[in-house]
Amino acid sequence: MTDSPYVDQPDHAFWRSAVAETSPLDLQSIYKRRWPIEADWKIATAGSCFAQHIARYMKAADYTVMDVEPKPNGLPEADAPRFGYGIFSARYSNIYTARQLLQLVREALGQTHPVNLIWEKDGRYYDSRRPGIEPGGFESAAELLDHRVFQLRHVRQMLEEMDLLIFTLGLTETWEHTASGTVFPTAPGTIAGQFDPNIYSFRNFTFAEVYDDLTTVLDLLKAHRDTPLKVLLSVSPVPLTATAEDHHVLQSSTYSKSVLRAVAGQLRTEREDVDYFPSFEIVTNPAARGVFYAPNLRSVTPAGVACVMRSFFAEHAGCNAAQDPTTPKPVTDEDDGDDVVCEEAMLEAFGK
Repeated sequence: MTDSPYVDQPDHAFWRSAVAETSPLDLQSIYKRRWPIEADWKIATAGSCFAQHIARYMKAADYTVMDVEPKPNGLPEADAPRFGYGIFSARYSNIYTARQLLQLVREALGQTHPVNLIWEKDGRYYDSRRPGIEPGGFESAAELLDHRVFQLRHVRQMLEEMDLLIFTLGLTETWEHTASGTVFPTAPGTIAGQFDPNIYSFRNFTFAEVYDDLTTVLDLLKAHRDTPLKVLLSVSPVPLTATAEDHHVLQSSTYSKSVLRAVAGQLRTEREDVDYFPSFEIVTNPAARGVFYAPNLRSVTPAGVACVMRSFFAEHAGCNAAQDPTTPKPVTDEDDGDDVVCEEAMLEAFGK
C-alpha cells in the first residue's frame, strides 16, 4: 500500500493553494524558464497584437531586441507605429496565424513567390500581407513591390541572425486565396481590396495544421541557419473580435485559443529548443475575475500586461537592473488598454 501520488506535490500543483487562495497579481511558479535568455542574444519578436507588449517591455529591460527595418529619418517617432515601424523586429505587422509565419519565412528564404499580393482601394495600392502598414496605401504597384523586396531582404537577415524568436500565437481563423492557399492577416474588403467568394474562402486551422506549420517553420530555420535557435511561444489572451464561423464568438474564441495552447504545449514537450510562456493563463485566470481586461472585455489593460511581464522577468531578470520595466502606467476609467496596432480590431466596424 502506497501513499497517493499527489502527497508530495508542491502547493502550485493544487487549485486551492495555487489559484483560489492566491492573489492573481502574484501567481508564483506559474512560469519556470527552460533556459536563460543570455544578454548577448539577438531577439526577434513576432505574432499577434499582444506580442507588441512583450517587445516593448523587453526593449525597456535592455535586451537586444532586433529592429532590422527601422523607420526612415524623416518620419516622426510618434507616427512610426502607424506605418508599421518599431512594432516588431521587421515591418511585417501582426502575424496572427502559424500559416502566416510559415508563408513569410518561405518567401523571405526565396522558396515561394507572392500570389494575390496587391489590393486596391480608391486608386491606391496595398500589400495584402500587411495591408495596414501604409495608411492611405502606396501610390503605385511598383512602389509597393519595391517596399516588399526591401522588406523580405531584411526579414531574411533577421531569420539568419536571431538567437531567439519570441512568437505569440493569436488566431486559427483566417481568409485565404482559394487557388493558391495564400493567407492574409485580415479579410479582403476590411482595409483594402474587395471580397469575392469565388476567389477567397474562410479557413479555420486545426491542431494538426497549426502543429505542422510551426514544425515546418522550425525545421526550415534549422536547415537554413548555421547556429542554433531558441523559440519562446505564447498564446495571446485577447479574444476574437469576430468570427466567420456559424458559432457564438465565445465558442469560436475558445476553440482558437485551445488549439493554439495545445500546439504550444506539444512543441515544448517535444523540442528542447522551444519554451512556453503562459501569458494566456495569467490574464484569463479565474481568480483575476476579469480585472485584467478593459471594459470591452478584449483589450488587456496596462496593469494586466505589467502583471504578465512580472512573471516573465521573475525568471528572466533583464539586462538593466537599474530599471523596473514592469511598473505599469496609471490606469483610468477611459483607458481601454488598446495601445497596440491591430488589424483584427477593425472588424468592430462590421459589428452588430
